[in-house]
Amino acid sequence: MRILVLGAGAWGTALAINACGSGNLNGNGSRQVTLWARDPAQSAALAAQRCNARYLPDAAFPPSLQLVGGDVAALTPLLANQDLIVLAVPMAGLRALLGQLGEVHTPIAWLCKGFEALTSQADGSVCADGLLGHEVQAMVAPKVRSGVLSGPSFAQEVAAGKPAALVAASAHPAVRDAMVEAFHSPNLRVYANDDVVGVEVGGAVKNVLAIATGLCDGLQLGLNARAALITRGLMEMTRLGVALGARPETFMGLSGLGDLVLTATGDLSRNRRVGLALAQGKTLSQAVAELGHVAEGVYCARTVVQRARRLGVDMPIAQCVVDLLDGRLQGTQAVAALMGREPGSELPLPRTARAINPP
Repeated sequence: MRILVLGAGAWGTALAINACGSGNLNGNGSRQVTLWARDPAQSAALAAQRCNARYLPDAAFPPSLQLVGGDVAALTPLLANQDLIVLAVPMAGLRALLGQLGEVHTPIAWLCKGFEALTSQADGSVCADGLLGHEVQAMVAPKVRSGVLSGPSFAQEVAAGKPAALVAASAHPAVRDAMVEAFHSPNLRVYANDDVVGVEVGGAVKNVLAIATGLCDGLQLGLNARAALITRGLMEMTRLGVALGARPETFMGLSGLGDLVLTATGDLSRNRRVGLALAQGKTLSQAVAELGHVAEGVYCARTVVQRARRLGVDMPIAQCVVDLLDGRLQGTQAVAALMGREPGSELPLPRTARAINPP
């Protein structure tokens, strides 16, 4: 199988290493993996060093991993000769890259998790909702057969061959099959799912909730508070996903609960580290600068809240994260705002529900 990974950041590099470093479970064929970097100088450095010194310095490239660089337009012959093209770029880069691939007939999968940033006009008004990946694809490359690969996964661990599980989501069975064939292996299980909306909402919202959980831990509020925050955050995620057309059971799977737990509690989580830094009194710019990587929750939190508001979905934790990022609240004030909310039911009561002790 021939796989082209477009984007040599941490996650794209990790998947490329994993795909060509281990055969599939059936053992019926090898994978030919190519990793592309936009900057020719970066591609040359990757080839010379046989590792990604910036993002994954301890993960050596397998001998079979091929490297290319330069403009996507120059890759036309290579693009046409692939079984799967993987877009390993941040959410901010998805629209442009999909636009360049609009006429490609090869199945395409993206790895980014988030909502596209809200766009504003000169007068400061918002002119469009921030979009999920599949909504961007429908707008700029409607003929492409596509999907998303998501789930609880840190790049360092996947590159090292440690066990992990992902979800391959697409409305097209052939695209789901291509993603499974490309990445399913003895150390990486890939489960198919046709609920693209649910998988994408889970991957986006968990980043916002991880900032909140990092703040909670940074303020040393305790394990009880962390458990409550994650659980109520999962409910917020589910409410928004269902309002956008997702199935509620998706959020109890890898791309919902699984990815939320990993990102909210794992020390390798960039979004969690933003929350920890804010708890220490650092500014948002300081927190982001210290990361050296993209923390998608910082960029999509406002979009999450905006879309929820338009749909009439209540997301108090996400709103507090936005207020923190915008400087309207400090950490302790955010906690007080959440704890001071009026009592309510944990789950929506059915219309036929009756009082335990009726009069």
